[in-house]
Amino acid sequence: MAGVSKNARTTSGTQKFFCPCGGEVKMRSIFSSGKMKHHAECEKCKRQERKPKDFR
Repeated sequence: MAGVSKNARTTSGTQKFFCPCGGEVKMRSIFSSGKMKHHAECEKCKRQERKPKDFR
């Protein structure tokens, strides 16, 4: 018998990012000027960055 296929593996790792203020960083998507833009936003201080790693 064959092993489990690579597409059937359930190793989904989620990573949580935190702002220096102590709030959790969530990804947001906004549709503006005909394009979908994604940015990261702190729930506590409402600071916005392009990606979650920029909060460090």
